[in-house]
Amino acid sequence: MSDVSVKICGLGRPDHVAAAVEAGAKYIGLVFFPKSPRNISIEDARALALEVPVGVAKVALVVNPDDAFLDELVAHVPLDMFQLHGSETPERVAEIKARYGLPVMKAVGVADADDLPAIDAYVRVADQILVDAKPPKNADLPGGNGLTFDWRLISGRRWPVPWMLAGGLTAENVAEAVALTGARQVDISSGVEAAPGEKDANLIRDFMAAVQSA
Repeated sequence: MSDVSVKICGLGRPDHVAAAVEAGAKYIGLVFFPKSPRNISIEDARALALEVPVGVAKVALVVNPDDAFLDELVAHVPLDMFQLHGSETPERVAEIKARYGLPVMKAVGVADADDLPAIDAYVRVADQILVDAKPPKNADLPGGNGLTFDWRLISGRRWPVPWMLAGGLTAENVAEAVALTGARQVDISSGVEAAPGEKDANLIRDFMAAVQSA
């Protein structure tokens, strides 16, 4: 049986959270980005976060957030981690960690080998790295676009902090992705949706089953 941990991102309703938790997700992601179909209000996020059992990490996906927004977020929502999914610099990552005392996961978009050195800059300051497919130019969303990248680019690569694989994963391709990359953590959003922002409990279960057999 696989010991790969799963993060299901972009949850917006109590039944979405329940389906993710029941299926065995180790992380649930709440998106705070107005352009996203998965965007959630702080009020709704608080209600969802309070339903998450101990042992499942509550991750806030934010994009180039300012301190005022993060202050409000942590004041109302019981969080376990920030996921920085914008163009935050390593210095900003360190600043957010120091200010809030929460672990920080930094997303790094990968399209080709030239994108990999950026990961090395962030492993010195972030607690985890999310290796994601780089969004196309002029894309509205920094992630959740259902795109993959060439997993062979990171085959055999290891970093000094835990990392998570994201980008276009589905029940059909996750076993191959894990085999090629050696990932011990995977992140999915659009791959378990019936429509943008609409999670599907059956797709969540199928994905978790595929991960378990990977």
